Amino acid sequence: MTRTRRDLWLFWLFALLILATGLGLRDPWPADEPRFALVARQMVETGNWLFPHRGIELYSDKPPLFMWMQAALLWLTGNLRIAFLLPSLLAALGTLWCVVDLGKRLWTPRVGVYAGWAVLLTIQFTWHAKKAQIDPVVVFWITLSCYGLLRHLWKGPDWRMWALAWAAAGLGTITKGVGVIALLMLIPAGIAALRGWPQVRVHARDPKFWLGPLAFIAACGVWLVPMLVAALGHGGAEYRAYVDDILLRQTVTRYANSWIHEHPWWYFIEVALTNWLPTVLLLPWAIPAWRRRLRRRDPRYLLPLAWVLLVFVFFSIPVGKRDMYILPALPMLALALAPLLPGILRKPGAQRLLLAFTAVFSLVALAAGIAMLTGDPAFERKFMDGRDAHVAGGLTWMFVSAGGFGLGACLWFGRRRAQIALVAMLTMLWLLYSLIGAPLLNDGSSSRGLMRAVGQAIGPTAELGLVGWREQQLLMADRPAANFGFKRDAALQFADAVRWQRQRPLARWLLVEEAEGLPACVDKPRARDMGIANGRRFWLMDATVTARCP
Repeated sequence: MTRTRRDLWLFWLFALLILATGLGLRDPWPADEPRFALVARQMVETGNWLFPHRGIELYSDKPPLFMWMQAALLWLTGNLRIAFLLPSLLAALGTLWCVVDLGKRLWTPRVGVYAGWAVLLTIQFTWHAKKAQIDPVVVFWITLSCYGLLRHLWKGPDWRMWALAWAAAGLGTITKGVGVIALLMLIPAGIAALRGWPQVRVHARDPKFWLGPLAFIAACGVWLVPMLVAALGHGGAEYRAYVDDILLRQTVTRYANSWIHEHPWWYFIEVALTNWLPTVLLLPWAIPAWRRRLRRRDPRYLLPLAWVLLVFVFFSIPVGKRDMYILPALPMLALALAPLLPGILRKPGAQRLLLAFTAVFSLVALAAGIAMLTGDPAFERKFMDGRDAHVAGGLTWMFVSAGGFGLGACLWFGRRRAQIALVAMLTMLWLLYSLIGAPLLNDGSSSRGLMRAVGQAIGPTAELGLVGWREQQLLMADRPAANFGFKRDAALQFADAVRWQRQRPLARWLLVEEAEGLPACVDKPRARDMGIANGRRFWLMDATVTARCP
């Protein structure tokens, strides 16, 4: 076995170890995970896959492709803990495969392995790959689209890759709208072709060019066509409002006139410099090298780097921004960085910087663990709000172990192999988080602990209604729970819940979130305080507590 092949197998071993460890050990956590898992479970339970529901309401914030994946895996496995995380795991592995294979095709197999490491070790990528949000799947579709475009545009034509690229962009679009940004790569490719850059062609005059747009339309039509036919042909006003919201308000309006997550235009620069650690630490050596290669008119650097810049510009225009929006740009940045890594890692300055990062990261973890062990730091009090006391002890030793291991790796590998110390430290951190941290935090973060206590309090035969609920409460309930809308005003929910309770007053209980205080009609001394979950206090009420309510 050659050294390159050994390195490739070692990379995939670490990728599986880091990304797959912890699968099945926790439930969905807010903000987004319980929402998607709840929608997926309701698809399986009701058989209504075309129109997602959150409780009794239509859910129109996102297209359903990601939730279809979760629902299909839930139907296959029967295990929600596995099904809700598996799409992110598979998408992350698919993204890594695209980057590794592109690096091999554009340069050498060794470069492909370096590109994979650059993505895998980036904190934001692994953090989101271990969560059940839409973003890892969107990143995969966009990376797959870039993969097909680069194989077609450089030394092409390759019409199968061209069609694949447009189809992946279409599937990304019906996953989270922004999947279409992969096609921005056609802009630098077109300019480079017009200016005579070597081996770059768009082949726009070939009739096969239209295979791409047709593949995009067909991929989008997998969801759009049946949804529009059903909503506009047979649905009522509620379904027409669903169409308007998901196709206009949640896409065009959200981009042009954002109403949440407002940040300045430079926000994503700050995100990249912090969330893309440790990869961005090597940019001081990479940027001059990129400049030299662009002067030589090397399209293997121009196309991915120009596309990364366009992605930053695209997401910086609206005022509404979230840190994960630019995550799709990371694989192409890593691809352009990978050929330079062997030379950069031989530089003493780069070795010292990576070693310093590993040491500082380890010291921070160790200091946090010692502070929790010996004192009562403010971050611990806030973190432990609504959690059992035993959680603190486990987290303390997790931080101490991660920090101590990282410092040991720094001492063992020294200044000449700082990258190995970095890999060792981050791998141990992710393993400890997956095997110790996440299971310890699960009851408090997922509301499983709250809903277990509620189930024990009301008994196995009682019925439960939710008011002012969040997705995790309905998802974690140990029985089918009645709900009275999600976006509706809490007062209207409460009024409907009281009427529902009075139909069977001896058997029905209400779990009510205390937002700005309970209604004045509630006999609060009779209500049972169920404590805090996810930063919110909940009260359990039988019919005697709500007897005075109209």
